[in-house]
Amino acid sequence: MAHGKATITVDEYSSNPTQAFTHYNINQSRFQPPHVHMVDPIPYDTPKPTGHTRFVCVSDTHSRTDGIQMPYGDVLLHTGDFTELGLPSEVKKFNDWLGGLPYDFKVVIAGNHELTFDKDFMAELVKQDYYRFPSVSKLKPEDFDDVQALLTNGVYLQDSDVTVKGFRIYGTPCAATV
Repeated sequence: MAHGKATITVDEYSSNPTQAFTHYNINQSRFQPPHVHMVDPIPYDTPKPTGHTRFVCVSDTHSRTDGIQMPYGDVLLHTGDFTELGLPSEVKKFNDWLGGLPYDFKVVIAGNHELTFDKDFMAELVKQDYYRFPSVSKLKPEDFDDVQALLTNGVYLQDSDVTVKGFRIYGTPCAATV
């Protein structure tokens, strides 16, 4: 660390998550990149030390946020699969939940379940049979044209970044379809 700035090395597989999983899964007893060190979890209600920024990272809530007891923190990162299919009604419900959370900053990244956030996927899907996603078949293109705009209670990252409390956060959605 020089002059208060840390050097962060980008993992060689960061642009190809499938290759990264395969590499680390084969080369290690469990999936863990060599520069990542496991830490013991702390209870959700542990007070934050003065001068620290606490990130709360969640994913895979799949429209089931009712009753979730969220840890104390400053920044919430929801890193994908906050809906089942990315239906506008699901996104609105998630956005309402975000609005009720006490975090100073809320950052959202789409996962593979947010189908409507992937315009290329949806363009192909509307040309095909909807047998895998019957709920999506009821949508018209204008229903999901700008579904990201429904996330008004957080910052949505799609191949973009935001700086929060001095930390630069980059988000890119998962493009693999379930």
